[in-house]
Amino acid sequence: MHVPDGFLNLPTSAATAAIAAVGVGLAVRGARRELNERAAPLAGLVAAFIFATQMLNFPVAAGTSGHLLGGALAAILVGPWTATLCLTVVLIVQGFLFADGGITALGTNITLMALVGVWVGWGVFRLATKVLPKKLASIPVAGAIGGLLSVPAAALTFAALFAVGGTVPVPAETVAIAMGSVHLVIGIGEALITAAAISAVLAVRPDLVYGARGLTVTKPLQIKEGVLA
Repeated sequence: MHVPDGFLNLPTSAATAAIAAVGVGLAVRGARRELNERAAPLAGLVAAFIFATQMLNFPVAAGTSGHLLGGALAAILVGPWTATLCLTVVLIVQGFLFADGGITALGTNITLMALVGVWVGWGVFRLATKVLPKKLASIPVAGAIGGLLSVPAAALTFAALFAVGGTVPVPAETVAIAMGSVHLVIGIGEALITAAAISAVLAVRPDLVYGARGLTVTKPLQIKEGVLA
């Protein structure tokens, strides 16, 4: 999913850079409402986890491979605004230190993964939670659905950008079909990883999962015979 330099022309790259700048600016303000003393450390862990897992690729088909995007996962764990910031930091580090995604395409990658990936994943998750039973067991399922659809959504957004400002002599419809089909398969892996990671956090600290707020009850601190319980 990381777009390299030169795939999109300068006006298109500049437009996505402007979109990314506005989105990240709004995320800085929105994250203040999501973060608290307990959630702030989790945001750092989420960014580190996504950075590490994005470096790992799994085979898809016909010599292609995929990796976790992490937009839906981050949004469900720490909130969509904070998730946008987490993904942005990851993409900046990857682009500048590991040459994973072009520098001139940084705005494009932030738009695709930190904005489209996060917000489509979060939006689908919220819709799924309204349909599924109101219990903690529904959160990983809704997260899997959000993760599944967020990946082809980001891929098709790139296909649309390529149709407007692509520099490689490949028909736009060919790019759309290839990106959509391959990333739908990658979305299955995204769904499985998202569900597994959310389930793991819910098992130990459900109160830290942003998407589960309203379904969790924090036990009050009790003192029994001089011992904290």
